Amino acid sequence: MKHKEKIIALIPARYGASRFPGKMMALLRGVPVIRRTYDAVVATGLFDEVVVVTDSREIGDEIAAHGGKIFMSRKTHETGSDRIAEAAENTDADIIVNIQGDEPFTKREPLDALLALFDAPDAAQIDLASLMQVMHDERQINDPNYVKVAVDLNHFALMFSRSPVPYHREKSIAPTYYEHIGIYAFRKQSLLDFAATPMTPLESIEKIECLRYLETGKKIKMAVTGYMGIEIDTPEDLKNAEALLDEINN
Repeated sequence: MKHKEKIIALIPARYGASRFPGKMMALLRGVPVIRRTYDAVVATGLFDEVVVVTDSREIGDEIAAHGGKIFMSRKTHETGSDRIAEAAENTDADIIVNIQGDEPFTKREPLDALLALFDAPDAAQIDLASLMQVMHDERQINDPNYVKVAVDLNHFALMFSRSPVPYHREKSIAPTYYEHIGIYAFRKQSLLDFAATPMTPLESIEKIECLRYLETGKKIKMAVTGYMGIEIDTPEDLKNAEALLDEINN
């Protein structure tokens, strides 16, 4: 789909990570995770510009050495959205897509579905958009590392939580649980507003940054997607990513 607005992708990539320090530069079959992510995002063909936003000279040098665009962030940031807001401030983009640097299996189809929301009849109501997928594994539904999202009848987000939402009280009804996929498409002003707003109460409690948008009255439209690949948060994830890459290449 051809979109009318100028759309750029910003990929936040910091070197430090509590569960897997240095993961952006970890080698995934000989190529750093961050470069595989960058190349995958460029390959979608959806963006007028793709930029890695980082506080690490090592990451910046890796991307620049292979012809990629970088923005060296100068400030300490609480969240990835705060980091890309610094880069977005002086851009003329209408829509900014935040794709995490540990998503080397990024594909066109889910991003196209995300961006299509801004061409839909209710687009004027949307401050930002994100992705979700149906959850089937009860262990994951109850796992606080998987962020769940509850939506209204038009797929606008009502609540994000690490707890299972909705609570399954009425046993005669089979609930649908959605996992939030942390890829966002922002209208530029919504992103700048986020960075200018202090952390909000629910965000502080749950440690889910998109709650700041809901708590300040922003409207988040969700698109349903299928399996998104493997997000690399741990060394075990890297091993799983190697297996998936081998499967794709064979």
